[in-house]
Amino acid sequence: MTAVARALSRATQTLSATSDTPRLDAELLMAHALGIERDSLLLSRQDQMVPAMYPALVERRQTGEPVAYITGKRAFWNIELEVGPGALIPRPDSETLMVAGTPGPRRILDLGSGPGTLLLAALDQWPEASGLGVDSSEAALGYAVANARRLGLSNRAHFRRGNWAARISEAFDLVLINPPYVAEDAALAPDVAEHEPAEALFAGSDGLDDYRRLAPDIARLIAPGGLAAVEIGHDQAEAVARLLAEQGLKPRLARDLAGRPRAMLI
Repeated sequence: MTAVARALSRATQTLSATSDTPRLDAELLMAHALGIERDSLLLSRQDQMVPAMYPALVERRQTGEPVAYITGKRAFWNIELEVGPGALIPRPDSETLMVAGTPGPRRILDLGSGPGTLLLAALDQWPEASGLGVDSSEAALGYAVANARRLGLSNRAHFRRGNWAARISEAFDLVLINPPYVAEDAALAPDVAEHEPAEALFAGSDGLDDYRRLAPDIARLIAPGGLAAVEIGHDQAEAVARLLAEQGLKPRLARDLAGRPRAMLI
């Protein structure tokens, strides 16, 4: 067994008590320490020397720090984003909004853009499009601007601090919305609850506060023939559909790859 293989085995055992994906975490941290992609690590003979920084990375993960914050990056859809404290970590669940996107949008709005997750993925997918990302967090917007620059999308992506749809008068071909939707008393994994920004997670006693704020504005944000895709929690389909229907909207449900309710399409 090579030194890297032994180190991965030890790290997997160490992380098994605090992580649901100990082997994956160990591999991602090793690839980061070696300065290579995880695919390259898995395909190599793993005969490199174990970097001196690796045990410290494993220790950080053992204390609950998210892997994405340790490595400073997270893959989403067709791009890789820089992330860190103050920015919500992109999740595969949000890719449901990308699958639901209208073909060939020219103008895209991303409300609750975080580190630029949905807008930048959409602009990468549709090279003729441009868009606006809005978030209330200066820290998250800092990552968004840096990600746009690194991905070569600064000329098509504009980000600004704001309160949802306030001061937006334009209508868009595609509106992507990923609001906080966790109830205040919900139990979350420690790495989420203790590290990710609470303002990007929690939305009142029932997790619906931001849907209530957003629902009255959605119709005016959608251009003729356009589409809005709103992410929801897996158990919120009926409640969010009711809030949208009260505004005269006719939402339809989109499910994620696991078959769970994940977005409302309008």
